[in-house]
Amino acid sequence: MNLYLLEGLAFCLYFASSITLIIDIKENQYKKLALTLAWIASVAHLLSLSLSAWHKQGIDFSFFHTAAIISLIIVFLLLFASVSKPVEKLGIAFFPIAALMLVLDALYPSSVKITQDFSLAMNVHILSSIIAFSLLTIAAFQALLLALQNNQLKSHNPGRLMLAFPPLQAMESLLFQMISTGLIFLSFSLLSGFIFIEDLFAQHLVHKTFLSIVAWIIFSSLLLGRKRYGWRGKTAVRWTLYGFTCLLLAYFGSKLVLELILNKV
Repeated sequence: MNLYLLEGLAFCLYFASSITLIIDIKENQYKKLALTLAWIASVAHLLSLSLSAWHKQGIDFSFFHTAAIISLIIVFLLLFASVSKPVEKLGIAFFPIAALMLVLDALYPSSVKITQDFSLAMNVHILSSIIAFSLLTIAAFQALLLALQNNQLKSHNPGRLMLAFPPLQAMESLLFQMISTGLIFLSFSLLSGFIFIEDLFAQHLVHKTFLSIVAWIIFSSLLLGRKRYGWRGKTAVRWTLYGFTCLLLAYFGSKLVLELILNKV
């Protein structure tokens, strides 16, 4: 099957699903259709990445290709979560982002080191890092929605989109579930990194490791603060966004500078 055909199909269906979710806010009868479109789009997305990996005999970790992989994992996590939790409206933001990452990956191809060059242990480290970032990305968006929802409820003028989401308490509970799960994968990623990565300086990984540790401390402190001191609301939102910012800089800061600005691999 043609790679560009798959990417084009995924792109169109992601946007169709997002638009359908927006319409569902008012009509409240198109949720199933929106999720079906998203599932088909995600499968096309997965097939396109698999076909690319087959052609290259491995997965490259260039800037936009990594972003396309992470966006797919986020979409899958969101779709699986929507089976039991009313979080599908997050797709209004995530589905177009996934579509955009696919397009950018197609427009700016790269031949960065592929997974065949890595050991099984290193691939496990990379996979756990990607899953951790994906989960904590969802948590960051959840935190932003929580803040917006809280502000609108305080102003006594909530919009239709905010009313379409679960109550604040449920949203907050889901936020901490995402952070807890993401922190587990982040912990495993850091531990495996210290074990399997031999030379942090030669591999441009010093700042990534440092910022990841800072993010781990922030998220761990947030969970501890929630358990011991009942942290919630604005405090939870701020700490979540601080931690996510550190992770964003850790995961994509060096790639952006080295690949897109300095043109180094």
